[in-house]
Amino acid sequence: MDFAYHYTKEQEAFRQEIRTWLKKNVPEEMKRPLPRIGLVADDYSEEQYRFWRQTHPKLAEKGWIHPTLPKEYGGGGLTPGHETIISEEFDRARIPRDFSNPYVCPPLLVWATEEQKQKFLVPIVKAQKAAFQLFTEPNAGSDLASLQSRAVRDGDDWVLTGQKIFITGTGDPDLFLGPFITDPDAPRHRNLGFFVIPCPWPGLEIRRQNLLSGYDSLFVFMDNVRLPGDHLIGGDHQGWQVTGTTLEIEHGGRGAAFPQDEAMESLFEYVRTTRRFGETLGSDPIVQQAIMAAYGESQIDMLLAKRNYWMYQARQEMSYHGSQFSLWGREYRMRNADRARDIMGMDSLLGTDEPRAPFKGLQEVYQRASLVGAHPGGTIEVQKVIVARRLGISRTRERAAATPSTSGVAGV
Repeated sequence: MDFAYHYTKEQEAFRQEIRTWLKKNVPEEMKRPLPRIGLVADDYSEEQYRFWRQTHPKLAEKGWIHPTLPKEYGGGGLTPGHETIISEEFDRARIPRDFSNPYVCPPLLVWATEEQKQKFLVPIVKAQKAAFQLFTEPNAGSDLASLQSRAVRDGDDWVLTGQKIFITGTGDPDLFLGPFITDPDAPRHRNLGFFVIPCPWPGLEIRRQNLLSGYDSLFVFMDNVRLPGDHLIGGDHQGWQVTGTTLEIEHGGRGAAFPQDEAMESLFEYVRTTRRFGETLGSDPIVQQAIMAAYGESQIDMLLAKRNYWMYQARQEMSYHGSQFSLWGREYRMRNADRARDIMGMDSLLGTDEPRAPFKGLQEVYQRASLVGAHPGGTIEVQKVIVARRLGISRTRERAAATPSTSGVAGV
């Protein structure tokens, strides 16, 4: 029985169109050196960064940046099958899809007015502007509802004050999107507004952080940042609901049709080809057990990703599925990083600037990514709480937030 997915002739022709365009228009030195793994930053040179800021709008014109979003907002209006082929070819050719945070479009699709979509969503989808999430604060991360940054109404404007930390993205942002307290006297989850902040902007200060993941995280300070009223997305007490739309996707609610696990593939290759004492590592029964355990957990992650992708594209209501996928991915990647260190030894810790590093240092990047990825977007403990609540085995219960898939808007 053949379980492989077979593309149609039309789909393969589309694949060839992508390959031909990328080969013609993207020099080898402009490609990312390694696949992006988790939240570990790509180390782009200034020349590479500027090249992609100029090239992404060209890709967006072809509908390849946001393939399934509506054409009226700058998307491709294409099918999930087209999106899958684009993802496969971009990964194969080491092409960065976009520099915007991948979760900024859903809240605008669901909650923004048509005028706001034209003003904020269209430039993001067309890759004319790069947008980052503005969520975590020094004292509010896992418990996002305990934010302290404020937005005070002043006539038709809003004045924002506070701090945000660990704001991740490649290069320089043009827009920030995130929640702020609009009513300190209202109860939790009913006291927030969700705002779009242009960058640069008066009163906004940005400092880069040197972290385990690299240099692409920001510390953002806001000192009386004055915004027009149309920069508020949703109602002035609906910020938690708007934020929930983003988190639903970030927690894995959209899944992936054909997820890649380059770290797993490279570890397999290392076991097959590395020889010690005259034999390959794969001939060692202990290594065999470790590599098969790693492979099995990677395959489970792939199946969860495919299930969620199908449910999302089919506009099926989801509950625990996103956080289950997120929880499994965070835990298995740390276990597989441990297995890689056991199998590869010090080779797994040789970085990208070390000439003798296997696979150009990919495994060292994976070691850092497995640790960094355990926290952002809701920690392991937060994902467990969400799963329990949605299964009905917690003291409190909750339903999944609205997403472009479940809210009926055009494009997913």
